[in-house]
Amino acid sequence: MKRPTRPASPVRPLATALVGALAALAAGTAAASPSGVVISQIYGAGGNAGAVYNQDYVELHNATTVPVSVAGWSIQYASATGTGNFQATPLPDLTLQAGQYLLVTLASGANGVALPVAGDTSGTLNLSGTAGKVALVRSATALACNGGSTVCSAEQAGLIEDLVGFGTANFFETAVAPASSATLALLRAADGCTDSDSNAADFITGAPLPRHGASPALTCAGGPVNPPPPPPPPPPPPPPVEPILTPIPAIQGSGAVSTWVGQTLTTRGVVTLLTNNGYFVQDPVGDGDPLTSDGLFVFTGAAPTVTVGALLEITGRVSEFNTGAASNPATASRPVTQLVNSSARVLGSGTVNPVSISLPLDSHDALERHEGMLVDIVGSSLTVAQNFFLGRYGQLTLSAGERALTPSNVHRPGTQAIADLAAENARRFLLLDDGRTVQNPNPMPYAAADGTVRAGDRLIGSLTGVIDFGLATNANTGIALYKLHPTVAPQFERSNPRPATAPEVGGNLRVASLNVLNHFTTFTNGNTAAGASGAGCALGGVVAAANCRGASNLAEFERQREKTLQALLGLDADVVGLMEIQNEGNVAVDDLVAGLNTRAGAGSWASVPVPAEGTGSDAIRVALIYRPARVSLVGLPQSDVDAVNSRPTLIQTFAALNGERFAVAVNHLKSKGSCPTPVEDPLNIDLGDLQGCWNALRVQQAARLHDFVAAHRAATGVDDVLLVGDFNAYAQEDPVHTLAGLGWIDQVARFEPIPGTGYSYVFDGAAGRLDQALASATLSAKVTGAAEWHINADEPSVLDYNLEFRQPACASCAPDGWMPDVYRGSDHDPLRIGLSLVKQIEAPLRGNVTGTPGDDRIVGGALRNVIDAGGGDDVLIGNGGLDSLRGGAGRDVFVYERLLHAGDVIQDFVPGQDRLDLRGLLGSLGIDPDSAWAGGQLRLVRVGRDTQLRIDLDGSAGRLPALPYLTLRNVAPTGLAVERDVILK
Repeated sequence: MKRPTRPASPVRPLATALVGALAALAAGTAAASPSGVVISQIYGAGGNAGAVYNQDYVELHNATTVPVSVAGWSIQYASATGTGNFQATPLPDLTLQAGQYLLVTLASGANGVALPVAGDTSGTLNLSGTAGKVALVRSATALACNGGSTVCSAEQAGLIEDLVGFGTANFFETAVAPASSATLALLRAADGCTDSDSNAADFITGAPLPRHGASPALTCAGGPVNPPPPPPPPPPPPPPVEPILTPIPAIQGSGAVSTWVGQTLTTRGVVTLLTNNGYFVQDPVGDGDPLTSDGLFVFTGAAPTVTVGALLEITGRVSEFNTGAASNPATASRPVTQLVNSSARVLGSGTVNPVSISLPLDSHDALERHEGMLVDIVGSSLTVAQNFFLGRYGQLTLSAGERALTPSNVHRPGTQAIADLAAENARRFLLLDDGRTVQNPNPMPYAAADGTVRAGDRLIGSLTGVIDFGLATNANTGIALYKLHPTVAPQFERSNPRPATAPEVGGNLRVASLNVLNHFTTFTNGNTAAGASGAGCALGGVVAAANCRGASNLAEFERQREKTLQALLGLDADVVGLMEIQNEGNVAVDDLVAGLNTRAGAGSWASVPVPAEGTGSDAIRVALIYRPARVSLVGLPQSDVDAVNSRPTLIQTFAALNGERFAVAVNHLKSKGSCPTPVEDPLNIDLGDLQGCWNALRVQQAARLHDFVAAHRAATGVDDVLLVGDFNAYAQEDPVHTLAGLGWIDQVARFEPIPGTGYSYVFDGAAGRLDQALASATLSAKVTGAAEWHINADEPSVLDYNLEFRQPACASCAPDGWMPDVYRGSDHDPLRIGLSLVKQIEAPLRGNVTGTPGDDRIVGGALRNVIDAGGGDDVLIGNGGLDSLRGGAGRDVFVYERLLHAGDVIQDFVPGQDRLDLRGLLGSLGIDPDSAWAGGQLRLVRVGRDTQLRIDLDGSAGRLPALPYLTLRNVAPTGLAVERDVILK
């Protein structure tokens, strides 16, 4: 899926005339109108069914006592959450007198009566009757932004005189205004005189009552419209009065919320850190109470003019800032105390010594007592747990000690162990921020010379900075953490190196799975990789460009494709299951196959055909590709189109070159997102058991998967089956547990060096396995290894194929870090599984034996055999008799276990390729493998053009002779390297 952007959320209010400083935020801004001209009324239902009036309108009000010109200004409108930018209606060249109203009439319709007063000017903007964004802009040119999906630049936001977001709007002042309706307009309180920097606080809904320029004027001071007589000369100023000071610890208090909220206080502190919209100050002495913080944030709305180390006297209103949505309990219960609408004067300079703390604390909330304070994180080894938002927000999630593991990847839901691990993770987390609220920071912080900082990398030394609190994800209803803005640049070491090659898993065949992160050959702009335009993607039977996912255009697609192809080639697998590929037949699948064949050679790769049952109606599907030189298809593919599935399972039987058969089933179970309501589906809501939403459905899908595969096994007689795919369930969750109870064996768990530590995905700072490899019992015995290739989940998303939030598409963003390599081609790590599918051939008592073109294990009879293993990597065991052995092409192993097996001639031994396995022989004779060569118990002797291996039971110092054991035809002893060519232990 495309990279998520942070949705709208309230931000700390901006000071007057500093609105441009937070223009890069996707969330709303808040600023009083610099001129005093405000939007005082909005009615957008004109002409709609049930409307009072037949025309939309916007009313302006000069709330000041002086005339204000609106020449060159405009009224602008954008939909509540859409992707379109603002549209403009220019205002005429006129001056609003003090207290005067201005009525701008807009689009009209058939329903309702005419407005009771004439408009002063008109336009064609068609407002929503319930939700939208209306701006008064000091320019007649429409803004090239919408404040939501397209963030307004500092220059654009600086032109906004007043902004009203209402209903479900994602751009607003501090908090969104209520929704309007066919009978209710938005009315600024006090007849247009209330402007508290919050749309929610400033606007109410009421019967529409438009006023125009001829309506009675209303100055907000309540005085006459005409200029008052000159005031009398001011009296001489009184002597200065020392303000009453409230210490910072008293303002903060010992709870989550200050008892001084809404009151204007004066305090003193030393500046410890500057941000782009304020600064932190700290009482250099404090009150000695460990439960109260000595630090405080002062919100300025723009780059502050104070300096670090300055001792300030600050006067401002105490406010509590919710860093997330009002409905987010994590942020609503932990607001950040700050001063707003402040002024400051410099008293001198001072110093603050950081407080030393160590993680993990007794609870995550233990950092509340340090909110706003300068601290040293000491005595704690800090590991990067998540870097997804490094490029977007300049933040890393750190974990005290080792990286955090997803609780349901380690423990069963409903146990005390899983609850304990979740609580432990929370105590260990700390969000490392860059001290800026801007998105897409340039330069991007913390990255090493290779452009990345990987999850698993470690912090070098201590961490010094100021404690704050905020969102740790892109959703304003998501998790939030205490965070640290560093005052000393942190340094990281590459503790988790980039793996250059896929993990070694053994075996003679390899299966892999890869979530290709929406590989679509039809783009979101309606174009296709083949050059067509006006195309779309199918979803539920509807074809539209809006249904497309993945690349937005050809340039992004080529970047995405390059990384995917490199990953597929690097996996070096013989069969690969793919997830999240466009559901349009095999068009997108064959695009990857064509790319692989261009690089690996024509015919190197092929796709499994689309099954007769179809591939479902979702926008994405699962697929299989394979290497025809290594395996062949047996029978036709089958797809399970049962209605319980989110995407049909695909199964195909394959045959190795030696005829051994196995089947691979690819799955993509229901995701954890898009939760239903308790009314819609009470069984599939998030039950709080750490399995997320739709768990019950995933359990049903897992049970159905077992039944579908069981029917396939019965029909084909192939019991060796491997289930791979994105199960959207971690290793200990119910769907995987259900399959385990039905006899399927978790292969990644079998080969994990430490149980529960395998991972293919990182979410909310924790690593776990959503991608599984489960084998039938018969196949499990033949699996030689299974592991993830950590090329994606540990990398920051800023390295992926997207172009939107990096140069040159975004001039203010950081330079493009994309590289044509395997790293961050997806958000999931691929899996690689090794299979030992060796043909077992038992030779007769005597006679000739011929192997297959594939990998064979040939066991000779008790008497003489002539064995030709053919192609493949074969294992040959001559057993009794004077056998003639020929391994053929491939890397062959000749096994000897008894002294009675002597006398064989190996006709085609290739040093450096083939090997002798003497472990059983030495064990049966009691010969120490560490001294066998040096002690003379094993000897290589040249006999003509051949080499004889001789056995001397009592070694060089003994009296027994060295007896010939086997002969390597046409091989000189000097051509052999015993450490390489002979296996002794």
